[in-house]
Formats: sequence, structure tokens, C-alpha cells
Amino acid sequence: MAPSQAEPKPGDLIEIFHILGIAHWAVYVGDGYVVHLGPPGELAGITLAKFMVSGSEGAIVKKELLSKVAGKRKYRVNNKHDRKYSPRPPSKIVQQAEELVGQEIYYKLTSDNCEHFVNELRYGVSRCDQVRPQPVSLSPGTRPFPPLTVAGHPCGRPGWRWRH
Repeated sequence: MAPSQAEPKPGDLIEIFHILGIAHWAVYVGDGYVVHLGPPGELAGITLAKFMVSGSEGAIVKKELLSKVAGKRKYRVNNKHDRKYSPRPPSKIVQQAEELVGQEIYYKLTSDNCEHFVNELRYGVSRCDQVRPQPVSLSPGTRPFPPLTVAGHPCGRPGWRWRH
């Protein structure tokens, strides 16, 4: 599917829209390819949407054609934090992304997901904005609600197991 704005440049963040209301994120590395998180070996046959909510705690860093990753879904360049954080040089973003291809890294939809991953690559800051405040229960004998949610799922702190 054609992007909804300008063609991506190396180092750009790509937001891919899903029916589930949870965006998948990738970093553009050039020549039509992106680096993104995908299902590990034991889940290799499932769809990306199912992987995102599977509860898997591992992901494989993959380099694939943007057209394959997006399929029929809409996507756009979304470097939304460029005003808040200084982007790393595109060559460094692409280099680190490509060095990670094939590695299995920690993944958790609620705290260490694809949006954290691409923001870490571009800005050196691991963050996810697909969150909204959730009330906390303080009644005796009850468990508190998670402080944040991602499209109905709890969302917590970032914490990648790799650093640049």
C-alpha cells in the first residue's frame, strides 16, 4: 500500500496501522527495506497481529521489504519525537538496526515492544506512546490496576537488553 505522505528516507520511523488499534513500528533502512521485530522461531508461522498480542517474551529482529511487512495496511513516516529528541545520524540508525538483524531480543507488548525498539534506534530513548492513564485501585484486598494501558493491555517501563 502506498504511504500516506512522503517516501521514507533511511532512519525514518514507519508506523503501520492494524485493525487491533495497535500500531506496528519499523525503521526504514533504504531500498524498500525496514528493520522491525517479528515472531521468534517457534511462532514464525503466525501473523504479525497475533504475535503482537501473543504474550511472547522474545522477538527476532528482521529485515524485510516494507511492502511485505505492511501488506495491505496503511503506513506512514512518523518521526513524531524529532522536536523533543535529537535524532541520531541516519547512517548510525541504519548501521545499528542492521547489526541487530537476526538477533533474538526481549519483547513484551506491555513494556518492551516494537515502538520502544524503533525509538531506541532513532533517538536513543526507549519509549511507547500507545498508552493512556488507568485508575489505580487502593481498596484493601484488591490488586491495583496497571498504571498504563496499550489498547486495553497494561503498559509499563522500557528496558531493552541491548544498548548502542
